Amino acid sequence: MAEPIPLAPDPDEVHGPALLGRSVIRVDRYGVYEALGSELLACALQCVEQYGDFHLALSGGSTPFPFYEQLMTDPKFRSFPWVRTHLWIVDERRVPFDHPQSNWRQISEILADHSGIPSEHLHPMMATEPNAAQQYEQALVDAFAARPRGEGRLDFVLLGMGDNGHTASLFPKTAVLDERVRLVGECDGPTVTPPPRITMTYPLINAARRIAVLVVGPSKASMIERVATGFDDFHELPIKGITPQGDASQRGELVWYLDRAAAGIA
Repeated sequence: MAEPIPLAPDPDEVHGPALLGRSVIRVDRYGVYEALGSELLACALQCVEQYGDFHLALSGGSTPFPFYEQLMTDPKFRSFPWVRTHLWIVDERRVPFDHPQSNWRQISEILADHSGIPSEHLHPMMATEPNAAQQYEQALVDAFAARPRGEGRLDFVLLGMGDNGHTASLFPKTAVLDERVRLVGECDGPTVTPPPRITMTYPLINAARRIAVLVVGPSKASMIERVATGFDDFHELPIKGITPQGDASQRGELVWYLDRAAAGIA
């Protein structure tokens, strides 16, 4: 297996909040994007060498879009194995692909349309279909079937965190938070910012090899502190339900990618 691409020591990195998993903290968002990109590239190359492909699940939102642009333009990431990558989406609003709020539309415009990923490796959620969650779960199961027994899972999941502690489309006090069997579910209710959503669930996300949570900016500092020190459970703060699962040999890694502002460091 290929060795991970080492990251240069960062003199600006400091210890931050005591979050579950590992934290990577950089002085600003650009340093965060570089660190995240380097680890994503290393993970992709390792998985392609070991399994022949790489299963990547991305989130929408304003925070990761500049990161996706850097993946496509920064020479450091030219060796990314896009032709061997399966691109999945963590969650989607129940809107058509041409709608301004479609996560897939925005990710496609930045990344999928320019990366050279084979069309059969692009996996949008057909979110307006009545059985969208079941369709997406079946697509995942079918794709994982090509992997060796016991290795059928997502390799890298990139998440964000909302001001209310939600992640993916797992919103506070919604029924999908208690799903323990299905890989994809529906999310709707009073706490959900309209429109209703289709989302990957805890069982799918927590089985991934690497779960990355990207959080930048001072507006997130109070929630990061609450996640690190508070006593809320995942029903109140769904991000706290992100906990890698499996035995010691299979359990993935949770990594937080933060800038100093989000980590509450002056």
